[in-house]
Amino acid sequence: MRHARRTARRITRLAAVGGLLCGSLLVTRAMANEPGVFAPPVPVGERLVDQLGTARTAGSWLDADGRTVVAVTDTGAAADVRRAGARAEVVRHSMRDLRSAAATLRAAPRVSGTAWSMDYGSNEVVVRADSTVSARDWSRLGGVARTIGASVRMERVRGTFTTRVDGAAPIFASGGRCSAGFDVTDGRDAFLLTAGHCGPVGTTWFARPGDATALGTTVSGTFPGNDFSLVRYGDGAPRARSDVVAIGGGRGVRITGAADPVVGQQVFRSGSTTGLHSGRVTGLNATVNYPEGTVTGLVQTTVCAEPGDSGGPLFADGLALGLTSGGNGNCDAGGTTFFQPVGAAMTALGVRLTGASGDDDAQAGAGSGQARPGDGDVAPVAPPAGSGAGAAGAGGTGTGTNMGGATDTGEGTASGTGGSPGTGPVAAISKVVTTRSVGPGLLVIGGSLIALVAARSLRSSRRGRGAW
Repeated sequence: MRHARRTARRITRLAAVGGLLCGSLLVTRAMANEPGVFAPPVPVGERLVDQLGTARTAGSWLDADGRTVVAVTDTGAAADVRRAGARAEVVRHSMRDLRSAAATLRAAPRVSGTAWSMDYGSNEVVVRADSTVSARDWSRLGGVARTIGASVRMERVRGTFTTRVDGAAPIFASGGRCSAGFDVTDGRDAFLLTAGHCGPVGTTWFARPGDATALGTTVSGTFPGNDFSLVRYGDGAPRARSDVVAIGGGRGVRITGAADPVVGQQVFRSGSTTGLHSGRVTGLNATVNYPEGTVTGLVQTTVCAEPGDSGGPLFADGLALGLTSGGNGNCDAGGTTFFQPVGAAMTALGVRLTGASGDDDAQAGAGSGQARPGDGDVAPVAPPAGSGAGAAGAGGTGTGTNMGGATDTGEGTASGTGGSPGTGPVAAISKVVTTRSVGPGLLVIGGSLIALVAARSLRSSRRGRGAW
Protein backbone atom coordinates (compact mmCIF):
# COMPACT_ATOMS: atom_id res chain seq x y z
CA MET A 1 0.00 0.00 0.00
CA ARG A 2 2.84 2.34 0.90
CA HIS A 3 4.59 1.56 -2.41
CA ALA A 4 1.40 2.36 -4.33
CA ARG A 5 1.13 5.72 -2.59
CA ARG A 6 4.75 6.56 -3.39
CA THR A 7 4.17 5.61 -7.03
CA ALA A 8 1.06 7.81 -7.18
CA ARG A 9 2.98 10.68 -5.65
CA ARG A 10 5.81 10.32 -8.19
CA ILE A 11 3.31 10.20 -11.07
CA THR A 12 1.63 13.36 -9.76
CA ARG A 13 4.97 15.15 -9.51
CA LEU A 14 6.06 14.09 -13.01
CA ALA A 15 2.72 15.15 -14.48
CA ALA A 16 2.92 18.52 -12.74
CA VAL A 17 6.50 19.15 -13.91
CA GLY A 18 5.52 18.12 -17.44
CA GLY A 19 2.56 20.49 -17.27
CA LEU A 20 4.82 23.35 -16.19
CA LEU A 21 7.17 22.72 -19.12
CA CYS A 22 4.30 22.43 -21.59
CA GLY A 23 2.58 25.54 -20.27
CA SER A 24 5.80 27.54 -20.40
CA LEU A 25 6.31 26.47 -24.00
CA LEU A 26 2.78 27.56 -24.93
CA VAL A 27 3.22 30.97 -23.31
CA THR A 28 6.65 31.44 -24.91
CA ARG A 29 5.28 30.70 -28.37
CA ALA A 30 2.28 32.92 -27.82
CA MET A 31 4.42 35.83 -26.66
CA ALA A 32 6.79 35.31 -29.58
CA ASN A 33 3.84 35.98 -31.89
CA GLU A 34 2.93 39.21 -30.14
CA PRO A 35 4.22 42.51 -31.58
CA GLY A 36 6.90 44.17 -29.49
CA VAL A 37 6.24 47.39 -27.67
CA PHE A 38 9.53 48.94 -28.71
CA ALA A 39 10.68 50.24 -32.08
CA PRO A 40 11.86 47.40 -34.34
CA PRO A 41 15.59 46.98 -34.96
CA VAL A 42 16.99 48.16 -38.28
CA PRO A 43 16.62 45.29 -40.80
CA VAL A 44 19.91 43.59 -41.60
CA GLY A 45 19.56 44.41 -45.30
CA GLU A 46 19.09 48.12 -44.68
CA ARG A 47 22.00 48.12 -42.23
CA LEU A 48 24.33 46.44 -44.75
CA VAL A 49 23.30 48.82 -47.53
CA ASP A 50 24.09 51.78 -45.26
CA GLN A 51 27.45 50.31 -44.25
CA LEU A 52 28.62 49.37 -47.75
CA GLY A 53 27.35 52.49 -49.50
CA THR A 54 25.39 53.27 -52.66
CA ALA A 55 28.31 52.57 -55.01
CA ARG A 56 28.71 48.95 -53.82
CA THR A 57 25.07 47.97 -53.20
CA ALA A 58 21.74 48.21 -55.03
CA GLY A 59 19.09 47.57 -52.38
CA SER A 60 17.92 44.61 -50.35
CA TRP A 61 14.81 42.44 -50.17
CA LEU A 62 13.35 39.33 -48.57
CA ASP A 63 13.27 36.17 -50.68
CA ALA A 64 10.44 33.62 -50.69
CA ASP A 65 11.90 31.95 -47.59
CA GLY A 66 12.10 35.24 -45.69
CA ARG A 67 15.90 35.42 -45.96
CA THR A 68 17.54 38.81 -46.54
CA VAL A 69 19.14 39.30 -49.96
CA VAL A 70 21.48 42.22 -50.65
CA ALA A 71 22.40 43.28 -54.19
CA VAL A 72 26.12 44.13 -54.40
CA THR A 73 28.45 45.21 -57.19
CA ASP A 74 31.72 43.49 -56.16
CA THR A 75 32.93 40.27 -54.58
CA GLY A 76 34.31 42.04 -51.52
CA ALA A 77 30.90 43.45 -50.67
CA ALA A 78 29.40 40.00 -51.30
CA ALA A 79 31.76 38.49 -48.73
CA ASP A 80 30.77 41.13 -46.17
CA VAL A 81 27.10 40.36 -46.75
CA ARG A 82 27.61 36.61 -46.31
CA ARG A 83 29.54 37.14 -43.09
CA ALA A 84 26.54 39.09 -41.77
CA GLY A 85 24.32 36.07 -42.42
CA ALA A 86 22.52 37.40 -45.52
CA ARG A 87 22.60 36.22 -49.12
CA ALA A 88 24.53 38.30 -51.65
CA GLU A 89 23.59 38.76 -55.29
CA VAL A 90 26.15 40.43 -57.56
CA VAL A 91 24.49 42.88 -59.97
CA ARG A 92 25.55 45.27 -62.71
CA HIS A 93 23.98 48.54 -61.60
CA SER A 94 24.62 50.17 -58.23
CA MET A 95 22.10 52.11 -56.17
CA ARG A 96 23.86 55.25 -57.34
CA ASP A 97 23.13 54.22 -60.95
CA LEU A 98 19.47 53.49 -60.20
CA ARG A 99 18.99 56.79 -58.39
CA SER A 100 20.61 58.66 -61.28
CA ALA A 101 18.21 56.96 -63.71
CA ALA A 102 15.20 57.92 -61.56
CA ALA A 103 16.42 61.50 -61.35
CA THR A 104 16.69 61.70 -65.16
CA LEU A 105 13.13 60.42 -65.49
CA ARG A 106 11.89 63.01 -63.00
CA ALA A 107 13.63 65.77 -64.93
CA ALA A 108 11.91 64.78 -68.20
CA PRO A 109 8.57 66.36 -69.19
CA ARG A 110 5.81 64.96 -66.98
CA VAL A 111 3.54 62.31 -68.49
CA SER A 112 0.32 61.68 -66.55
CA GLY A 113 -0.48 57.99 -66.18
CA THR A 114 3.11 56.85 -65.71
CA ALA A 115 4.97 55.54 -62.69
CA TRP A 116 8.40 54.18 -61.93
CA SER A 117 10.19 52.46 -59.08
CA MET A 118 13.42 50.61 -58.38
CA ASP A 119 13.08 46.86 -58.85
CA TYR A 120 15.91 45.54 -56.70
CA GLY A 121 15.39 41.95 -57.85
CA SER A 122 15.87 42.75 -61.55
CA ASN A 123 18.37 45.57 -60.82
CA GLU A 124 16.38 48.03 -62.92
CA VAL A 125 14.21 51.10 -62.71
CA VAL A 126 10.89 49.92 -64.13
CA VAL A 127 8.78 52.54 -65.92
CA ARG A 128 5.08 51.70 -66.27
CA ALA A 129 2.45 53.45 -68.36
CA ASP A 130 -1.32 52.98 -68.04
CA SER A 131 -3.97 52.96 -70.76
CA THR A 132 -4.28 56.76 -70.82
CA VAL A 133 -0.73 57.32 -72.06
CA SER A 134 -0.70 58.06 -75.79
CA ALA A 135 1.64 56.35 -78.24
CA ARG A 136 3.41 59.66 -78.79
CA ASP A 137 4.09 60.20 -75.08
CA TRP A 138 5.14 56.58 -74.67
CA SER A 139 7.60 56.93 -77.52
CA ARG A 140 8.97 60.17 -76.08
CA LEU A 141 9.46 58.57 -72.66
CA GLY A 142 11.10 55.59 -74.33
CA GLY A 143 13.61 57.97 -75.87
CA VAL A 144 14.51 59.25 -72.39
CA ALA A 145 14.93 55.66 -71.21
CA ARG A 146 17.27 54.86 -74.10
CA THR A 147 19.54 57.75 -73.18
CA ILE A 148 19.81 56.32 -69.65
CA GLY A 149 20.71 52.82 -70.79
CA ALA A 150 20.16 49.25 -69.61
CA SER A 151 19.20 50.22 -66.07
CA VAL A 152 15.68 51.19 -67.24
CA ARG A 153 12.90 48.86 -68.40
CA MET A 154 9.59 49.99 -69.94
CA GLU A 155 6.22 48.29 -69.31
CA ARG A 156 2.59 48.87 -70.28
CA VAL A 157 -0.07 48.06 -67.64
CA ARG A 158 -3.84 47.72 -67.71
CA GLY A 159 -6.20 50.22 -66.15
CA THR A 160 -5.25 53.71 -64.98
CA PHE A 161 -3.15 55.11 -62.16
CA THR A 162 -5.62 57.05 -60.03
CA THR A 163 -6.04 58.12 -56.45
CA ARG A 164 -8.61 56.07 -54.56
CA VAL A 165 -11.22 58.68 -53.65
CA ASP A 166 -14.85 57.63 -54.23
CA GLY A 167 -17.07 60.44 -55.47
CA ALA A 168 -20.28 58.43 -55.00
CA ALA A 169 -22.45 58.09 -51.88
CA PRO A 170 -21.92 57.43 -49.06
CA ILE A 171 -19.43 60.23 -48.56
CA PHE A 172 -17.67 61.65 -45.54
CA ALA A 173 -16.77 64.98 -47.11
CA SER A 174 -17.87 66.99 -50.11
CA GLY A 175 -14.80 65.82 -52.03
CA GLY A 176 -15.65 62.13 -51.67
CA ARG A 177 -15.28 59.16 -49.36
CA CYS A 178 -11.96 58.07 -47.94
CA SER A 179 -10.71 55.77 -45.18
CA ALA A 180 -9.19 56.65 -41.83
CA GLY A 181 -5.54 55.74 -41.40
CA PHE A 182 -3.97 55.94 -37.94
CA ASP A 183 -4.73 57.90 -34.78
CA VAL A 184 -1.84 60.21 -33.89
CA THR A 185 -1.10 62.93 -31.36
CA ASP A 186 1.24 65.87 -30.91
CA GLY A 187 1.22 65.22 -27.16
CA ARG A 188 -1.72 67.53 -26.59
CA ASP A 189 -4.44 67.06 -29.23
CA ALA A 190 -5.81 64.02 -31.03
CA PHE A 191 -5.61 63.73 -34.81
CA LEU A 192 -6.39 61.31 -37.60
CA LEU A 193 -3.72 60.63 -40.22
CA THR A 194 -5.01 59.95 -43.74
CA ALA A 195 -4.19 60.63 -47.41
CA GLY A 196 -3.53 64.16 -48.56
CA HIS A 197 -5.50 63.86 -51.78
CA CYS A 198 -8.67 63.10 -49.81
CA GLY A 199 -9.20 66.79 -49.12
CA PRO A 200 -7.33 70.08 -48.71
CA VAL A 201 -6.87 72.02 -45.49
CA GLY A 202 -10.27 73.09 -44.19
CA THR A 203 -12.12 69.95 -45.32
CA THR A 204 -14.78 68.91 -42.80
CA TRP A 205 -15.21 65.18 -42.17
CA PHE A 206 -18.20 63.26 -40.81
CA ALA A 207 -18.41 59.74 -39.41
CA ARG A 208 -21.40 59.04 -41.68
CA PRO A 209 -23.34 61.02 -44.28
CA GLY A 210 -25.88 63.41 -42.78
CA ASP A 211 -24.33 63.60 -39.32
CA ALA A 212 -24.90 66.92 -37.56
CA THR A 213 -21.63 66.75 -35.61
CA ALA A 214 -18.37 66.77 -37.54
CA LEU A 215 -15.74 64.12 -36.85
CA GLY A 216 -12.97 66.61 -37.53
CA THR A 217 -11.33 69.09 -39.88
CA THR A 218 -8.20 68.81 -42.01
CA VAL A 219 -5.62 71.17 -40.52
CA SER A 220 -2.45 70.21 -42.42
CA GLY A 221 -1.29 68.10 -45.32
CA THR A 222 0.35 67.94 -48.71
CA PHE A 223 -0.60 66.66 -52.15
CA PRO A 224 0.86 66.31 -54.72
CA GLY A 225 4.55 65.85 -53.93
CA ASN A 226 3.64 63.77 -50.87
CA ASP A 227 0.24 62.29 -49.98
CA PHE A 228 -0.72 62.78 -46.33
CA SER A 229 -2.98 64.99 -44.24
CA LEU A 230 -3.86 65.58 -40.61
CA VAL A 231 -7.46 65.76 -39.38
CA ARG A 232 -8.00 67.35 -35.96
CA TYR A 233 -10.85 65.67 -34.09
CA GLY A 234 -13.75 68.01 -33.36
CA ASP A 235 -14.90 69.02 -29.88
CA GLY A 236 -18.02 66.88 -30.23
CA ALA A 237 -16.13 63.74 -31.22
CA PRO A 238 -14.98 61.35 -28.46
CA ARG A 239 -11.19 61.26 -28.36
CA ALA A 240 -10.54 57.59 -27.85
CA ARG A 241 -6.99 57.93 -29.18
CA SER A 242 -7.12 54.33 -30.24
CA ASP A 243 -4.01 52.29 -31.06
CA VAL A 244 -6.10 49.78 -33.00
CA VAL A 245 -6.99 49.73 -36.70
CA ALA A 246 -10.18 48.05 -37.86
CA ILE A 247 -10.13 45.02 -40.15
CA GLY A 248 -13.88 44.37 -40.26
CA GLY A 249 -16.42 42.40 -38.27
CA GLY A 250 -15.75 44.46 -35.13
CA ARG A 251 -12.16 43.23 -35.09
CA GLY A 252 -8.92 45.17 -35.08
CA VAL A 253 -5.14 45.02 -35.04
CA ARG A 254 -3.23 46.76 -32.26
CA ILE A 255 -0.50 49.05 -33.59
CA THR A 256 2.57 49.22 -31.36
CA GLY A 257 4.92 51.31 -33.49
CA ALA A 258 5.91 52.41 -36.98
CA ALA A 259 8.51 51.08 -39.39
CA ASP A 260 9.75 51.34 -42.96
CA PRO A 261 8.60 48.45 -45.18
CA VAL A 262 11.05 46.03 -46.81
CA VAL A 263 10.86 44.76 -50.39
CA GLY A 264 9.40 41.24 -50.33
CA GLN A 265 7.63 41.78 -46.99
CA GLN A 266 4.03 40.57 -46.61
CA VAL A 267 1.78 43.51 -45.73
CA PHE A 268 -1.91 44.15 -45.03
CA ARG A 269 -4.24 46.98 -46.02
CA SER A 270 -7.67 47.84 -44.67
CA GLY A 271 -10.09 50.22 -46.36
CA SER A 272 -13.70 51.33 -46.24
CA THR A 273 -14.58 49.91 -49.68
CA THR A 274 -12.84 46.56 -49.96
CA GLY A 275 -11.91 45.78 -46.35
CA LEU A 276 -8.83 43.72 -45.55
CA HIS A 277 -6.41 42.55 -48.24
CA SER A 278 -2.82 41.41 -48.25
CA GLY A 279 0.10 41.39 -50.65
CA ARG A 280 3.82 42.04 -50.80
CA VAL A 281 6.06 45.07 -51.13
CA THR A 282 7.59 45.16 -54.62
CA GLY A 283 9.33 48.54 -54.64
CA LEU A 284 10.36 51.59 -52.63
CA ASN A 285 10.79 55.26 -53.49
CA ALA A 286 8.26 54.93 -56.29
CA THR A 287 7.11 57.94 -58.32
CA VAL A 288 3.53 58.12 -59.65
CA ASN A 289 2.27 60.74 -62.10
CA TYR A 290 -1.41 60.97 -61.14
CA PRO A 291 -3.71 63.20 -63.22
CA GLU A 292 -3.73 65.62 -60.25
CA GLY A 293 0.07 65.73 -59.93
CA THR A 294 3.23 63.77 -59.19
CA VAL A 295 3.88 62.01 -55.87
CA THR A 296 7.32 60.63 -54.97
CA GLY A 297 8.79 58.40 -52.27
CA LEU A 298 5.91 55.90 -52.33
CA VAL A 299 5.83 52.21 -51.41
CA GLN A 300 4.79 49.94 -54.29
CA THR A 301 2.84 46.75 -53.48
CA THR A 302 0.74 43.97 -54.97
CA VAL A 303 -2.13 44.73 -52.55
CA CYS A 304 -5.33 45.68 -54.35
CA ALA A 305 -7.41 48.78 -53.62
CA GLU A 306 -10.48 50.53 -54.99
CA PRO A 307 -12.11 53.98 -54.79
CA GLY A 308 -12.92 54.82 -51.17
CA ASP A 309 -9.88 52.94 -49.78
CA SER A 310 -7.70 56.07 -49.95
CA GLY A 311 -5.99 56.95 -46.69
CA GLY A 312 -6.51 53.50 -45.19
CA PRO A 313 -3.70 51.90 -43.16
CA LEU A 314 -0.92 49.66 -44.43
CA PHE A 315 0.56 47.55 -41.63
CA ALA A 316 2.36 44.32 -40.74
CA ASP A 317 3.31 42.61 -37.47
CA GLY A 318 1.56 45.30 -35.45
CA LEU A 319 3.59 48.09 -37.09
CA ALA A 320 2.22 51.03 -39.07
CA LEU A 321 3.80 51.22 -42.52
CA GLY A 322 1.81 53.51 -44.79
CA LEU A 323 -1.36 55.22 -46.03
CA THR A 324 -3.20 54.16 -49.19
CA SER A 325 -2.46 56.60 -52.00
CA GLY A 326 -3.56 55.14 -55.36
CA GLY A 327 -2.87 52.62 -58.09
CA ASN A 328 -4.41 50.69 -60.95
CA GLY A 329 -6.69 47.65 -61.18
CA ASN A 330 -9.18 46.43 -58.61
CA CYS A 331 -9.70 43.63 -56.08
CA ASP A 332 -11.22 41.30 -58.68
CA ALA A 333 -8.51 41.49 -61.33
CA GLY A 334 -5.69 42.62 -59.05
CA GLY A 335 -3.33 45.51 -59.61
CA THR A 336 -0.64 47.70 -58.11
CA THR A 337 -1.24 50.00 -55.14
CA PHE A 338 1.06 52.73 -53.86
CA PHE A 339 1.32 53.92 -50.24
CA GLN A 340 2.62 57.03 -48.54
CA PRO A 341 5.22 55.90 -45.93
CA VAL A 342 3.76 56.71 -42.51
CA GLY A 343 7.10 57.49 -40.87
CA ALA A 344 7.88 60.29 -43.31
CA ALA A 345 4.36 61.70 -42.86
CA MET A 346 4.56 61.77 -39.06
CA THR A 347 7.99 63.36 -39.13
CA ALA A 348 6.80 66.11 -41.46
CA LEU A 349 3.69 66.76 -39.36
CA GLY A 350 5.39 66.56 -35.95
CA VAL A 351 3.11 63.83 -34.58
CA ARG A 352 3.47 60.30 -33.24
CA LEU A 353 1.23 57.28 -33.08
CA THR A 354 -1.30 57.17 -30.28
CA GLY A 355 -0.05 54.97 -27.46
CA ALA A 356 3.59 55.64 -28.29
CA SER A 357 6.07 56.45 -25.54
CA GLY A 358 5.32 59.78 -23.95
CA ASP A 359 1.65 59.88 -24.88
CA ASP A 360 0.34 60.34 -21.35
CA ASP A 361 -3.19 60.99 -22.54
CA ALA A 362 -3.47 57.80 -24.53
CA GLN A 363 -6.18 55.50 -23.32
CA ALA A 364 -5.12 52.11 -22.04
CA GLY A 365 -5.79 49.03 -24.09
CA ALA A 366 -7.47 48.91 -27.48
CA GLY A 367 -9.20 52.24 -27.57
CA SER A 368 -10.34 51.80 -23.96
CA GLY A 369 -13.62 50.42 -25.22
CA GLN A 370 -14.67 53.80 -26.55
CA ALA A 371 -16.31 54.23 -29.91
CA ARG A 372 -16.37 56.96 -32.48
CA PRO A 373 -19.62 58.73 -33.31
CA GLY A 374 -22.05 56.23 -34.70
CA ASP A 375 -19.68 53.30 -34.34
CA GLY A 376 -20.24 49.89 -32.85
CA ASP A 377 -18.36 48.32 -29.95
CA VAL A 378 -14.58 48.34 -30.05
CA ALA A 379 -13.01 44.91 -30.28
CA PRO A 380 -9.45 44.79 -28.99
CA VAL A 381 -8.10 41.93 -31.07
CA ALA A 382 -8.58 40.05 -34.30
CA PRO A 383 -10.31 36.64 -34.46
CA PRO A 384 -8.44 33.39 -34.00
CA ALA A 385 -7.05 31.75 -37.09
CA GLY A 386 -9.66 29.88 -39.06
CA SER A 387 -12.56 32.08 -38.00
CA GLY A 388 -13.30 32.92 -41.61
CA ALA A 389 -14.32 36.45 -40.67
CA GLY A 390 -15.21 38.75 -43.51
CA ALA A 391 -13.53 41.99 -44.39
CA ALA A 392 -14.53 45.48 -43.45
CA GLY A 393 -17.57 46.53 -45.38
CA ALA A 394 -18.56 42.95 -46.16
CA GLY A 395 -22.18 42.19 -46.60
CA GLY A 396 -23.46 45.76 -46.39
CA THR A 397 -24.37 45.46 -42.74
CA GLY A 398 -24.37 49.15 -41.95
CA THR A 399 -21.82 51.19 -40.09
CA GLY A 400 -18.98 49.16 -38.67
CA THR A 401 -16.28 49.80 -36.10
CA ASN A 402 -13.78 52.59 -36.58
CA MET A 403 -10.90 52.32 -34.16
CA GLY A 404 -8.67 54.90 -35.67
CA GLY A 405 -8.14 52.57 -38.59
CA ALA A 406 -10.07 51.84 -41.73
CA THR A 407 -13.55 53.30 -41.59
CA ASP A 408 -16.03 50.55 -42.27
CA THR A 409 -19.12 51.98 -43.95
CA GLY A 410 -20.70 48.64 -44.69
CA GLU A 411 -21.08 49.65 -48.32
CA GLY A 412 -18.37 47.45 -49.78
CA THR A 413 -18.33 43.84 -50.90
CA ALA A 414 -16.97 40.76 -49.24
CA SER A 415 -13.88 40.85 -51.47
CA GLY A 416 -13.19 37.19 -50.83
CA THR A 417 -11.48 37.77 -47.51
CA GLY A 418 -13.85 35.61 -45.53
CA GLY A 419 -12.64 32.43 -47.15
CA SER A 420 -12.45 28.97 -45.69
CA PRO A 421 -11.20 28.36 -42.16
CA GLY A 422 -7.56 29.18 -41.73
CA THR A 423 -7.24 31.14 -44.98
CA GLY A 424 -7.23 34.75 -46.06
CA PRO A 425 -5.67 37.89 -44.59
CA VAL A 426 -7.62 37.68 -41.32
CA ALA A 427 -6.25 34.21 -40.57
CA ALA A 428 -2.77 35.30 -41.64
CA ILE A 429 -2.58 38.19 -39.16
CA SER A 430 -4.48 36.62 -36.25
CA LYS A 431 -1.37 35.04 -34.75
CA VAL A 432 0.12 38.51 -34.41
CA VAL A 433 -2.82 40.40 -32.99
CA THR A 434 -4.47 38.05 -30.51
CA THR A 435 -3.32 37.73 -26.91
CA ARG A 436 -5.81 34.97 -26.18
CA SER A 437 -3.25 32.36 -27.22
CA VAL A 438 -1.43 33.06 -23.94
CA GLY A 439 -4.42 31.85 -21.92
CA PRO A 440 -4.13 28.06 -22.44
CA GLY A 441 -0.48 28.08 -21.41
CA LEU A 442 -1.21 30.03 -18.24
CA LEU A 443 -4.03 27.62 -17.37
CA VAL A 444 -1.72 24.62 -17.78
CA ILE A 445 0.95 26.27 -15.62
CA GLY A 446 -1.60 27.16 -12.94
CA GLY A 447 -3.01 23.64 -12.84
CA SER A 448 0.45 22.14 -12.60
CA LEU A 449 1.41 24.39 -9.70
CA ILE A 450 -1.76 23.43 -7.86
CA ALA A 451 -0.96 19.74 -8.39
CA LEU A 452 2.56 20.20 -7.01
CA VAL A 453 1.30 22.06 -3.94
CA ALA A 454 -1.36 19.41 -3.36
CA ALA A 455 1.15 16.58 -3.64
CA ARG A 456 3.51 18.27 -1.20
CA SER A 457 0.71 18.96 1.28
CA LEU A 458 -0.46 15.38 1.05
CA ARG A 459 3.05 14.14 1.68
CA SER A 460 3.41 16.33 4.75
CA SER A 461 0.09 15.14 6.04
CA ARG A 462 1.06 11.50 5.56
CA ARG A 463 4.37 12.06 7.29
CA GLY A 464 2.57 13.55 10.30
CA ARG A 465 0.54 10.35 10.59
CA GLY A 466 3.46 8.07 9.77
CA ALA A 467 1.72 6.74 6.67
CA TRP A 468 4.50 7.74 4.25
